[in-house]
Amino acid sequence: MTDSTVVDIAVRMLTITGELVAPMLLTALAVGLAVSLIQSITSIQEATLTFVPKMAGVALAIVVAGHWMISTLVGFTEQLFALVPQLVN
Repeated sequence: MTDSTVVDIAVRMLTITGELVAPMLLTALAVGLAVSLIQSITSIQEATLTFVPKMAGVALAIVVAGHWMISTLVGFTEQLFALVPQLVN
């Protein structure tokens, strides 16, 4: 196993991690922005008000993108297991 192989695996892992968390993070960002906008319009300054809508939005994102996320993760894991015989040499 060479240094470039390790770096390639690490870069691919970080790329897949970014792809997998993007739907949840972007949903939480959008919901948080919308709730903050509503709070500033209505002058309601309750910090805990954003928690429930964010959790609901993230849960919805997981339901919508969950199948894709699992299949991407399983595919990456299968690729890693396929590389094991080449890496042992």
